[in-house]
Amino acid sequence: MTPLLNQHKKNRKLTTLVENRTTYNADYAELNIYETHAYAEKVSLTFGFPIIASMLTGKKIMHIDGFEAFDFFPGESVVMPTNKEMVIDFPLAKKDSPTQCLALGIDALKMEEVVQKFNATVAIENENNSWNLEGTTSHLINNTDVNHLIERLTYTFTNNNKSKDVLLDLMIQELIVRLLQTKAKSLIINDVNQIFNDTRIGTVIKYIKENLTNKDINVATLAKKAYMSTSHFHKQFKNTLGISPIDYINSEKIKFSKKLIKESANFRMSEIAFKSGFNNTSYFNRQFKKMEMMTPQQFKKSISF
Repeated sequence: MTPLLNQHKKNRKLTTLVENRTTYNADYAELNIYETHAYAEKVSLTFGFPIIASMLTGKKIMHIDGFEAFDFFPGESVVMPTNKEMVIDFPLAKKDSPTQCLALGIDALKMEEVVQKFNATVAIENENNSWNLEGTTSHLINNTDVNHLIERLTYTFTNNNKSKDVLLDLMIQELIVRLLQTKAKSLIINDVNQIFNDTRIGTVIKYIKENLTNKDINVATLAKKAYMSTSHFHKQFKNTLGISPIDYINSEKIKFSKKLIKESANFRMSEIAFKSGFNNTSYFNRQFKKMEMMTPQQFKKSISF
């Protein structure tokens, strides 16, 4: 993301070595880019609106109530509710190698508007009326869709363009929806209290988990479980979770196959594929590489050391 900051570097004015801040404003959002040029500990930040904070360069150690202290690297983001405090350490910040982070604040009314539109299109909200981004903090690691949007937002904020406000409005709406989908997916999949089991999408997720190695599992079967037509189910599933039913099933199967590879050193890859619910090894290999950026054999070698 560093090349996108070239325009920002022309505009910024360094006034402090610790959490130097440059702000860019738009109709419904505010982008703050922070640069830290010296080692620091226990720097506190609080915002009067919901924000998404993302690392650009360097490393931070984040202390947020409800989380163990964690390292914060480029490619990671944190979604913070209004007035939630972040306490931050900067172990690697130097004058010639600053730590850079952005905090994107979104107008609460704009967020509510988009949330209402999102709720009108997803099955889960119709049955559980509590769907927003303000209740909890989320730590996102390598969420490709969110990262790409933040790159585009940063570029648009820091460059003059006649259509700047219109473009930012559209991207901010998309970002809110992506975050809602991420939250929906996380809450449904990790539903330890099973509060979503009585929803259509929650019931389908439960069925997939219980029948993961069933090679006959398909979208038509899942649509019947949700009491929807196949096309309507596919649309509702993707709108709610941000992923198609087949991609979700394959991601769960790949997750299961990784567990088998780690625990069953003597199994051939064809056996792993079969036990994970794949009909053939070549399709298993393609899906594994697509999701893990390496082949099953390469993954096996990577955990052998």
